[in-house]
Amino acid sequence: MAASVREKQAAALKRMLNFNAPPLKNTAAEPVWKVLIYDRFGQDIISPLLSVKELRDMGITLHLLLHSDRDPIPDVPAVYFIMPTEENIDRICQDLRNQLYESYYLNFISAISRSKLEDIASAALAANAVSQVTKVFDQYLNFITLEDDMFILCHQNKELISYHAINRADIQDTDMEAIMDTIVDSLFCFFVTLGESHAQKILCVLNSLFTGDNMAAGQFSFQRPLFVLADRNVDMATPLHHTWTYQALIHDVLDFHLNRVVMEEGAGAEPSPAGARPKKKSRKMYDLTAADRFWQKHKGSPFPEVAESVQEELDTYRAQEDEVKRLKSIMGLEGEDEGAISMLSDNTAKLTSAVSSLPELLEKKRLIDLHTNVATAVLDHIKSRKLDVYFEYEEKLMSKSTLDKSLLDIISDPDAGTPEDKMRLFLIYYITAQQAPSEFDVEQYKKALLDAGCDLSPLNYIKQWKAFTKMAATPANYGNSGVKPMGLFSRVMNTGSQFVMEGVKNLVLKQPTQSADTCFSHFQETDDYRYFDPKMLRGSERYDRLSLQSDQINNPAIMFVVGGGNYIEYQNLVDYAKSKQGKKVVYGCSELFNAAQFIKQLSLLGQK
Repeated sequence: MAASVREKQAAALKRMLNFNAPPLKNTAAEPVWKVLIYDRFGQDIISPLLSVKELRDMGITLHLLLHSDRDPIPDVPAVYFIMPTEENIDRICQDLRNQLYESYYLNFISAISRSKLEDIASAALAANAVSQVTKVFDQYLNFITLEDDMFILCHQNKELISYHAINRADIQDTDMEAIMDTIVDSLFCFFVTLGESHAQKILCVLNSLFTGDNMAAGQFSFQRPLFVLADRNVDMATPLHHTWTYQALIHDVLDFHLNRVVMEEGAGAEPSPAGARPKKKSRKMYDLTAADRFWQKHKGSPFPEVAESVQEELDTYRAQEDEVKRLKSIMGLEGEDEGAISMLSDNTAKLTSAVSSLPELLEKKRLIDLHTNVATAVLDHIKSRKLDVYFEYEEKLMSKSTLDKSLLDIISDPDAGTPEDKMRLFLIYYITAQQAPSEFDVEQYKKALLDAGCDLSPLNYIKQWKAFTKMAATPANYGNSGVKPMGLFSRVMNTGSQFVMEGVKNLVLKQPTQSADTCFSHFQETDDYRYFDPKMLRGSERYDRLSLQSDQINNPAIMFVVGGGNYIEYQNLVDYAKSKQGKKVVYGCSELFNAAQFIKQLSLLGQK
């Protein structure tokens, strides 16, 4: 089976950390001890892929930020992993002058320009450290992989390529060119990382595409991936949607970025004594990694199933723990009773087996505690904000189903969600409405939203967007997704459950939205897509018209959204790929935002 994007990027990082040589397979050999120096961009790329333990196994004794205060370690080599910016180049030159390390292995996340290379060479000459600069590499790793089949372009400075940055009214041509250059650079790095065997071919393809050199048809025989480039403006409702799957819910309601959840835990319900300092809330961090089997299995599951599975895992663990305790008790038997002696010998092997599996049991307990805490925090948000009600209502709006409750009633209900929840619901109604509501109705809704404490700036922008899309194209088709209410929980409603789900609907997802099918199956039925193929002659009639053959549609596909993406779309693509045996789809986006972050960008656009 072909390696995933995550595996390929992790392998490239491990090669880099081994001084750009393939890592030794003989793990018994002691690694060369070294220091890793990175900037914030490098830190964001490494942290979702390699743990501190893995770095230590690779010989990394210290990992430090480039612009932090660092003491000299003159007898240790240093591996740098940084962006080729002016500030970073200046700091490398300063390190060379200060003779901080024994040798320098410089790895740039993106390609470094000749002028900056000359700056480093001049500094090395001036510091008499030319022989210490051992290697200089362009790594082409300027993207962040979050899942086997998901990547984003950046986390630092993501506002520079955000939806707001691309769509603001006062954007200059030079600003747009800079944004496009940033996106193209990261996408190029992504394709290079797909594999060395494809890198040169992709270089040739991109060279043909951007320089206009003609290419004979059939020059390459490898199976080319289908790259689908989509604009966020095609679908504005999905990023605002209240979701119901585990991973997307965590991203929506908790502080979740780069596969790490940060939660604040109160120091206790009792108030502090008068005059005393308030007790500080402790911050807990949980990493949701590829090694977590529960996470890998359930991250795309509806939340009720996750809650039930956590409870089942907890019950299984307790049963195993009780078995170990029982065996310990038996081992303490005394007396001459033959039955007791026989029982003792029978259980010795069982106890030995139980003790040997203790580390695995402890790790299982850690993961159960992790998911119990995270799922409980998510559940608190669901219950306090009635997110199940919002999810079900929005699904009906998007699938044009019959509504059982007035939208005005939900907006006016003081117990139903936050002002942001109400604004998200109304925006989805406004976006998905086939016929725009009358001015009278809009004024009624606006009054109710203002009374609920909502900021109407996002609505101002969505009105402009809707007027433009009505002229430019037809609205997005959200398909017949729908949900099926299954009543209240049965197995997790018992008193022994960690999750008190009373009052929360057990909504089970039907089919994912049809956007993936629309993209990959119906290309030839629409003129909304433009198709570019570097193997075609430029200027031919077929060059800029959609002309996909069925075998190309079935090729591995990469879907990339300019303007930001979300876990809802990612999960839809995962479900789509599962439904099409043998289909491999990778999801990427310029930035990953949740609904709150997207609303803020819409608000900024609506204020102008």
